[in-house]
Amino acid sequence: MNEPEARTVSDGKKFLSHNLSYKILIPVLIGLGVVAWLFHGEFSADVWDNIVFDGHVIGCIALAWLCMLGRDFGLSWRFRAITDRRLKWRQAIRVNMLCEFTSAVTPSSVGGSTFGMIYLHREGIPFGRATTLMMTTLILDESFFVVFCPILMWIISPDVLFGFNSDVFTSGLRTVFWLVYAGIVLWTAFLFFGVIVRPAVMKKVINSIFRLRLLRRWRHKAERLTDNMEATGKELRHRSLAWWLKAFAATGLSWSSRYLVVNMLFLAFAPYASQLVVFGRQFVVWIVLTISPTPGGSGVSEWLFTEYYGDLLNDYGLAVVIALFWRIISYYIYLVIGACIVPAWVRQGFRSRSNKK
Repeated sequence: MNEPEARTVSDGKKFLSHNLSYKILIPVLIGLGVVAWLFHGEFSADVWDNIVFDGHVIGCIALAWLCMLGRDFGLSWRFRAITDRRLKWRQAIRVNMLCEFTSAVTPSSVGGSTFGMIYLHREGIPFGRATTLMMTTLILDESFFVVFCPILMWIISPDVLFGFNSDVFTSGLRTVFWLVYAGIVLWTAFLFFGVIVRPAVMKKVINSIFRLRLLRRWRHKAERLTDNMEATGKELRHRSLAWWLKAFAATGLSWSSRYLVVNMLFLAFAPYASQLVVFGRQFVVWIVLTISPTPGGSGVSEWLFTEYYGDLLNDYGLAVVIALFWRIISYYIYLVIGACIVPAWVRQGFRSRSNKK
């Protein structure tokens, strides 16, 4: 392992071991603070009076948990697939949980993939290859967003997808969504060209740009990026169609399962709402949350969900209840899991059997 790689591993271990409880407490306080504010402004006692936790509601909540398990299965399956089954299921699940925990305690723009190569390296994957594998997962996720959006817009009218009300929130949400989506399209095109089509050309152009005086301070980071893109391209260009189909299937399963969590919660508390619209709006929510500045989208997620889904419900207070269940199932659970597995993971250290690049 060279010096930059060793520094990355050291920084990742330091991030996870330093003030772990503090990193968990901040997003919890932000999220629950926003929920309390929403409860104070929108919630009424009549909402609780109208909720009956009968077999139907409990069953649908259980299905929501099952969908989240489906999401974790999809991501763990993808780690197994892209490593050519070098990771055992137990290892793939652990890497996935660590990535989710990192996503929960860092801003959405950082995400779990930033430390994913460290987690893969800890499980015995050479650091250089671990970096290319995490870039592969990035390409798969971004490609899913790019492809799924036009399909969704063809199935659901944008006027319905972005809300039935012509207010400031709806117009603002629509604008933010399209700006973020445009950024994802450009980023995906950049990755596709730089990794699959012409990695050598992209490497030459980027390195030339970062030799300019104003950008010279980031030259080494740019060189590492282009080296990783070139290495990823060499690996991906020789992959079979079956490998790509399996990787895309796992990616599609993970994201669709994540969206279906909210469908199950609406079946529990508001079965009259359009399930297709509920599903489609989850895509919009997750696209917008990619630019959330708070750890794991805490606070922003709860507010966005309540405002966005409120027009599908008879009572905005019910949206707060569903948002709380949604965040418990899809977010807070990973804080709990991370608090349990990260300390032991840090204490064990990194396996010395990991190969050098």
